[in-house]
Amino acid sequence: MDIGARIAAAQLTGSARSKRQVIAGPLAGMLHDDDAWYLSGVLAADPGQPFDPDEIPWAIETIRQAFAAEGRWVHAEFVDEANPGLAEALAAQGMTIVSHLPLLVVEPDELIVPSLPAGTTVQVVSSPEEQAVANAVAAEAYEMESADFAFKPDAADGGAVIVYVDDVPAATAAWTAVADEVSEVAGVGTIHSHRRRGLGAIATAYATQNAFNLGAATLAWLTPGDDGADRVYRRLGYAPRATAVHLGDPGGHLADLR
Repeated sequence: MDIGARIAAAQLTGSARSKRQVIAGPLAGMLHDDDAWYLSGVLAADPGQPFDPDEIPWAIETIRQAFAAEGRWVHAEFVDEANPGLAEALAAQGMTIVSHLPLLVVEPDELIVPSLPAGTTVQVVSSPEEQAVANAVAAEAYEMESADFAFKPDAADGGAVIVYVDDVPAATAAWTAVADEVSEVAGVGTIHSHRRRGLGAIATAYATQNAFNLGAATLAWLTPGDDGADRVYRRLGYAPRATAVHLGDPGGHLADLR
């Protein structure tokens, strides 16, 4: 299985652990009980396998009806190399392709962990109280009212790190539940007062390292938010191996998919 299909298959496996599935031809609608828009979405049902274009109209209509019944907005994330043309086929049915992002990956022996500057420490979140600290850092970094990520006592279910500078929690990053030995590193954020010090890189590297060492992942991946982040991640050993495609129905959170 090539690396794009491997990541897409792991996304499907991991998502199915906490979400209800609506399978419609080549599409898998993943419905979460929480109605936050980003928790429910659409993945490819058969990563690495060709799809029948004739199935697309009824498949997306089935997904739309299932999502509408629960007040969910239809948006999708695919790995382009795993299912070439699937995003374009859905665009022909009214969805909007928002972005094509490089999908960067790293394996354990490729990861470069930066040295820590004086006064800087990194802590793996190990309690609900520490998770609340990580959530506060993420909320400030992303200018959100709050972040509600739950503490996961088993590292295979995901986890997070906090970077402290002189005992001030300044940056955080997380890894997702490991599925098929694959984990996504996400939620990288640094509070405004401590930016441009390399703390996001440190958080990313340590989250990745813990996904490997504690979560038993053998492959980590992420998608950079911009060119600056892309350069940072590549300096840690991440390299582009596939393309993530984000798309959604008009009228929803399209700007948030970039």
